[in-house]
Amino acid sequence: MLSRSNRHHLCPQRPPLGRIAAIVLTTAALTASAVLPAGAAPASTPDPAAQHSIRGGVSDQNFYFVMADRFNNGTKTNDDGGLGTDPMVSGYDPTRKGFFNGGDLKGLQDQLDYIQGLGTNSLWLTPSFKNKAVQGDGTLANSSAGYHGYWVTDFTQIDPHLGTNAELKTLIDAAHARGMKVYFDIITNHTADVIQYEETASAPYISKEAEPYLTAAGEVFDDRDYAGTQDFPTLDPAASFPYTPVVPEAEKDVKVPSWLNDPTLYHNRGNTNFAGEDSLYGDFFGLDDLFTENPKVVNGMMDVYKTWIRDFGIDGFRIDTMKHVNDEFWQQFGPQVLSYAKEQGKDEFFMFGEVFDTSKSITSKFTTKNQMQAVLDFGFQGAARSFASQSSKATGLADFFNGDDWYTDADSNVYQLPTFLGNHDMGRIGAFIAQDNVGATEGELVERDELAHELMYFSRGNPVIYYGDEQGFTGAGGDQDSRQTMFASKVQEYLDDDLLGTGSTHATDNFDTQHPLYKKISELAALTAEHPTLRSGAQQNRYAADGAGIYAFSRIDAKDQREYIVAVNNSETAQTAAIPTYEAKQPFKLIYGDAAKNAKTDSQANLTVTVPPLSAVVYEAAGRLAKSKAAPGVVLKKPVTAAGDASRLKVTADVDGNSFYEVTFQARTAGGEWAPIGTDDNAPYQVFHDVSSVEAGSSVEYRAVVLDNRGQTSTSEPKSGVVGEPTQPETVTVAGSLNTELGCTEDWQPGCEQALMSYEPTHRLWQLNVPNLPAGSYEFKAALNGTWDENYGAGGELDGPNVVFQHAGGAVTFLYDHATNVISAAVPGQQPAAVSVPGSLNSELGCAGDWMPDCAQAQLALDAADGLWKLTVPDLAAGSYEFKAAINGSWAENYGLSGAPNGSNIALKHDGGPVTFRYDPASHLVTVR
Repeated sequence: MLSRSNRHHLCPQRPPLGRIAAIVLTTAALTASAVLPAGAAPASTPDPAAQHSIRGGVSDQNFYFVMADRFNNGTKTNDDGGLGTDPMVSGYDPTRKGFFNGGDLKGLQDQLDYIQGLGTNSLWLTPSFKNKAVQGDGTLANSSAGYHGYWVTDFTQIDPHLGTNAELKTLIDAAHARGMKVYFDIITNHTADVIQYEETASAPYISKEAEPYLTAAGEVFDDRDYAGTQDFPTLDPAASFPYTPVVPEAEKDVKVPSWLNDPTLYHNRGNTNFAGEDSLYGDFFGLDDLFTENPKVVNGMMDVYKTWIRDFGIDGFRIDTMKHVNDEFWQQFGPQVLSYAKEQGKDEFFMFGEVFDTSKSITSKFTTKNQMQAVLDFGFQGAARSFASQSSKATGLADFFNGDDWYTDADSNVYQLPTFLGNHDMGRIGAFIAQDNVGATEGELVERDELAHELMYFSRGNPVIYYGDEQGFTGAGGDQDSRQTMFASKVQEYLDDDLLGTGSTHATDNFDTQHPLYKKISELAALTAEHPTLRSGAQQNRYAADGAGIYAFSRIDAKDQREYIVAVNNSETAQTAAIPTYEAKQPFKLIYGDAAKNAKTDSQANLTVTVPPLSAVVYEAAGRLAKSKAAPGVVLKKPVTAAGDASRLKVTADVDGNSFYEVTFQARTAGGEWAPIGTDDNAPYQVFHDVSSVEAGSSVEYRAVVLDNRGQTSTSEPKSGVVGEPTQPETVTVAGSLNTELGCTEDWQPGCEQALMSYEPTHRLWQLNVPNLPAGSYEFKAALNGTWDENYGAGGELDGPNVVFQHAGGAVTFLYDHATNVISAAVPGQQPAAVSVPGSLNSELGCAGDWMPDCAQAQLALDAADGLWKLTVPDLAAGSYEFKAAINGSWAENYGLSGAPNGSNIALKHDGGPVTFRYDPASHLVTVR
């Protein structure tokens, strides 16, 4: 008698074909099927639900990010802010990198020609409000000044070191006269360090579980019950907090507006460790952390920033430390401030936040669930550095851009995100390139810098130039080491810097419009202004080398319908690739780079391109896309819980055909109306729907409407998904022709003990590690609860065809995801030289600080017996931690939750005692035992 699984092997049930975008090892190609997906319903008249992918009115901005104190000194009269000559009082000392150096708003205005010459149309200023001039321990060596603007005392006044409110208005008016916008860097999370604690100066964080908040009457309450409302209990500074806040007499009224002087409007829980609860409630190195759950704080902050919009004509805000403020604050602040700005005639007012994280499942929450417009794209910074500076696999870029749909919702998407290569906190792109390429020639360093900028300007998002990058600034690291002056410096640490592309040093002014990087950035800005599709067009992955080499993508505007091909090469040798496009026999002309002036796609719609080393080329199609004869069919896949965020459902549509399409997704709950949840304009077509407000276990129904380039539509049959984590089976078995190799008595045994997988709750995945499976061709399925009653084959299909696995021999890891029902096999590539677990636990391990990928105490060791990397910590202190796996001692390659590259941080709540970290090089999962 044939086993149930062998019957499927003899007569497989194939899933419907559909159009998908597939990244393969050496090429990425769009595949088309002539078969209409089952369930598609072509419409004779356009479905009104079909929409275009939105552009937020700010997908054409070129930002110049500048720290006013470090740019240009327009007048020396305000250098000391009117506070006298003592640097410990005034904060002014041009010989120290941590003190005011003399730049001001007048200096910025004097250099607007220089700034605009880069192609800049948006000027972004670091916070310019009045700051506490000096903070520290009272000694010059261990203190620094508020030149960077993040220690605000007066939210209504420009810091006197930088100028006056009138000078700011003059600068804004001058920029507007040139067609430039001005963005203000703002803060809502904290103020300057004024509040002290009666009990201690060190103030370690005290959790809400250990000491909950108390009302003035002494009753325990949870502030989260009031967040997002206009109610809040009355508090008593002497009794409501784990620490007793004390304000020095001289500073009792130092903060403006006056409500900021009320100590009950702060969290008062001690210093943050940047993980878990304390990342929302803790003080940043003593800075007073505002009680942003309290409506007095919410309303007060909105009033402050509405005033700057009304009185000064500010065009938008960059928002500091957004990640460290509760969701409910943003859900009120964003929509209300945006609405107010539009009432003031600012129809394109734009806000973007700093969420210092590379995980799209985390960063995208602020633009979807929290209703903000955009966040800074830290993930892009890491991917761009890895590609341009470290010559990593081109497939890494393809993987990165494939995750862009996390940002797609009904009113925003990834095209609005500001992208950048370095900044005032982490360091400069020039420094990264110099560090990553020790011994390289000056010419190579400049080429890599140019390549990074080419990738940033030609890919989706709004490029940000950090002041001085256009002059080849480098520096020894981040923070103060990346904040050099554009005018002649007296800071010894800056005078030692080796600038890229020039013989100049920081001993002289650096406003050279002939610098190769200044000229290159100006060229890129001019090209994208001439070809706006390169700024706002849909971006489609096309090709990615499995190693250093070419990454290629297309840009196409929904209205113009003319395809552009961008190919960037991070190899040190010229590379050639056949790049898929939308149309066969289409002529293309070169508009950027050193390559053949003319090219033409072949009969398979591939454009063969040769890209010089460390450079980019851009081709423009001679003609527009042919109009579709009929709308393609569309079918929804099973909506599933998104990996990395259980509060979102991943909804994917397969579209038949090979042209430019836009897919609008809609959702409804029982008894509700269809509502749009996002429109995607590149394959794979998908959205990650926020269902955090829907009760767990509820069903949500979805449908997709595809819009072709003739305006025709086709609508899928609906499919339903269930909110919340699926109930896990009791057991999962890898049942197949490999069971005897695993030690089972026979093959295809759904209950064999040796083939049982173990459940990893952190990753919500089932896993079986096999240290040494003999070479061979195998087939298998996932059998649940020890029988064939419920089993899943290829593609996660119930009772589906067997998964076929060709194995060269050696270690293999089997993974099963019950959210998607997909079972797969992963084999490790070349073993890395080193694996570490950088995170918020590093200091507990003995490292000099947290999040250190090169710390010796955080390194794992390879266990040759099972091929896993392991680190046993005999006694880890109790606490809530976050960490990742970092490869080869740097962040260039790292893995987070579910083994995703650049994925979400992995959370660990530990009760104290021994713990072992295990890293699997096949699945990239880090597990804790």
